Amino acid sequence: MSGIVGIYNLDNQAIEQKKLVLMVDAIAHRGPDGADIWCSDAVGLGHRMLWTTPESLLEKLPFVDQTTKLVITADLRIDNRDELISALSINHCPPEKITDSKLVLAAYEKWGEQCPTKLLGDFAFVIWDQNQQKLFCARDHFGIKPLYYCYQPGKKFYFASEMKALLCLPEVPKKVNEIAIANHLHPFIEDKSITSYKHIYRLPPAHTMTVNATGKLKTRSYWSLEIGEELKLNSDAEYAAAFREIFTEAVRCRLRSAFPVSCHLSGGLDSSSIACVARDILQPKGIKLHTFSNIFEKVPECDERQYINPVLNQGGFVPHYVHADQSGPLSEWQKYYQYMEEPFIGPSHFLVWGLNRATQQAGIRISLDGFDGDTTVSHGVTYFAELARQGKWQQFIQEAKAISQHFNTSLAALFYQYAITYLQELVKQRKYLTFGKTAWQIGQHFRVSRRRLFVRYGIKPLVPEYILKIWRSLRGYKQNQPQVTSLINPQFAQQIGINPLTSSPEQDQNPAITVREEQWRTLNSALFTTVLELGDLCAAAFSLESRHPFMDKRLIEFCLSLPPEQKLHQGWSRFIMRRALDGILPQEVQWRGGKTDMTPNFQRGLLHFDRQLLDEVMTSDVSNIQEFVDLKSLHRFYNNLISTSEDINDDSTLPVWKALTLSLWLNHTQKTISRTRGSAVSACSYLD
Repeated sequence: MSGIVGIYNLDNQAIEQKKLVLMVDAIAHRGPDGADIWCSDAVGLGHRMLWTTPESLLEKLPFVDQTTKLVITADLRIDNRDELISALSINHCPPEKITDSKLVLAAYEKWGEQCPTKLLGDFAFVIWDQNQQKLFCARDHFGIKPLYYCYQPGKKFYFASEMKALLCLPEVPKKVNEIAIANHLHPFIEDKSITSYKHIYRLPPAHTMTVNATGKLKTRSYWSLEIGEELKLNSDAEYAAAFREIFTEAVRCRLRSAFPVSCHLSGGLDSSSIACVARDILQPKGIKLHTFSNIFEKVPECDERQYINPVLNQGGFVPHYVHADQSGPLSEWQKYYQYMEEPFIGPSHFLVWGLNRATQQAGIRISLDGFDGDTTVSHGVTYFAELARQGKWQQFIQEAKAISQHFNTSLAALFYQYAITYLQELVKQRKYLTFGKTAWQIGQHFRVSRRRLFVRYGIKPLVPEYILKIWRSLRGYKQNQPQVTSLINPQFAQQIGINPLTSSPEQDQNPAITVREEQWRTLNSALFTTVLELGDLCAAAFSLESRHPFMDKRLIEFCLSLPPEQKLHQGWSRFIMRRALDGILPQEVQWRGGKTDMTPNFQRGLLHFDRQLLDEVMTSDVSNIQEFVDLKSLHRFYNNLISTSEDINDDSTLPVWKALTLSLWLNHTQKTISRTRGSAVSACSYLD
């Protein structure tokens, strides 16, 4: 993890070095090991260095190749180094002396704008091509490394690893993006490029961008995740062996370091798998893996030590613990928003924040994270939808009974979620013969009245609503008045052009009909990118590099190609990973069902540690969000939240959380913008 910034004056004015200095200083936390800038006429690049890999100790960025007249600034870790060194015929230098940035520069020289297709790893880089008078920018396949920009046609082009390096410049507008705010309150678009600032954009994952001397900006996708053909191997053992090989390589690549490496260890299947595989790789070298775990002595139902300890008892670890029950989710909100640049903060963000702080205090700068192994390997629950469409009801029942035993999920819930949903789809598609056949099969296998299925899901959806209202009135049924429960202000929604009573795109689209389609949708969602960027910012706040083995391109493509029975089998989700890591994972973790619900700790933190802040914002300090939020709905959610004696209801929690974080972010942002406008540029030694 490092930091990059740059300016391209499209009006051909000479670069003001002080502006580059200001941008580099704004992201000093990303690189405590050095800073530098490079300027030439209308182009300037800057860099903040965090040493992580052995090669990075030799790196000096921005790097200028006098022969090719190429200049690069980069935040990257390249994993297929040996393959690239061979393909690029770099024989004049020992591999350990070749930095990742020089590899990328050589790749650009050979393959031009197609070079990102040859790279594996996490990267965001910008190359100034003096011969062609253009900037070339690229971002990795899944957006591990961030890259933001501000484009003023015919005038300026700015880029940076974090938005704060753009916002520190007086000429970059600080206008809130109302589309992004609306999307935060009521998701209605899938756009990976917009940010919470109107004039700042993110380069989407797997995209490149060029800006030439005429001022023309062009972006394109160099890769997309495709569902493709299903992988066919000869046996379960072959599938398990293939997964183990690819997963081990994904972990191994992320252990390349000149310093001690750590791992977040929650006790879940994902983090435990990474920890155990990393430990096995490091142990023969006499290296121990540091682990950082949250513990909850005051909220024992959230404590995972019954799963953490079996991992640690295998040996090869240096454990560290964080008491995560001693603060609330917003107890350090001012610090969060010094680094978090948008209002989107997840309820569990503070748990990762505490782990990262402990990691920094231990003198460690690299952390392996099990982010979203759920999606990469897939629980495979949509397999029930496939079985329903294939009419394999006996297998449906067998898997449903098994999964209900392992994960405390009722057979009835699975039946209504997948079998009934399929019936509803058939009616929408007017496939009445298939509907009749399926309803007969469901009634036979599930002992449900076929007449009821025909009437409720076959006939009723075809009857106009006004006739149903008359029929209900004649039968004496009370008409339930629909209540507006949307959080978004109706006037604001109308201004943006959305209906606050409509469902989100994810809810509105047809349900995925296969496991692989469901998996593909999640991996391609804008939310997936947002959460990864939050993870980067949360690590950068403590000068850490967060590495994600489950975000390995090879691993994701492999898992996406797997048949559904490798993901859900005998009631066990992510079955291929459980089988592949047999003898590596402790059995307590290998065969645990489900996850620990962290809601009780969140509830305690919000209503105990953060109650004063919550009450202040909800009762007296909502003026800054009244333009965006329906205050009547918000107060209803809030009153329901603070009056409940049971576990927090997500129907109330999520709206309150969205409004609360939005209000705090706007409050912090307004103060920051005010300070930025009045700040002076400080002198920096690295200009000498």
